Amino acid sequence: MDVIKKIAAMYPPTNKKETQTFLGVVGFWRMHIPDYIQIVSPLCRVTWKKKDFEWGLEQQQQDFEQIKCEETHAVALGPVWTGLDVKNVLYTAAGDSGPTWSLWNKPSGETRGRPLGFQSQGYKGSEDNYIPTEKEILAAYEGVRAASEVIGREAHLLLAP
Repeated sequence: MDVIKKIAAMYPPTNKKETQTFLGVVGFWRMHIPDYIQIVSPLCRVTWKKKDFEWGLEQQQQDFEQIKCEETHAVALGPVWTGLDVKNVLYTAAGDSGPTWSLWNKPSGETRGRPLGFQSQGYKGSEDNYIPTEKEILAAYEGVRAASEVIGREAHLLLAP
């Protein structure tokens, strides 16, 4: 947990390279942080090649502090349980920044279950222009594809409204 303490003590980046380094370090825990891409997308924008580095005290600073906080409270991922009484539940949603999903292992008798992973990604190319229904389908597709790599068996798919 030494790394987590170092991340929590980091100062805001002052240029694109420092921002890229910070995103690389925190990106290691992206599977443990729900809605990761929504939190870091304003930080990613300041690293774009065709834009000058501009650190906004409102958006970037707020998201910088939020991702540091999320790192210190990262969700512990559970082991994959198998059996007839175990349900795998995949939740997907199409956010403004991109599709997100979370995969949960839920043994019978437990109400909440254990998280197996969280994922979020930005829209690529023309995906940003999709209508909401197409974005939901994309989120479901990406979630099922990624979940099959983790559990390799059936999961119940729940779409967020």
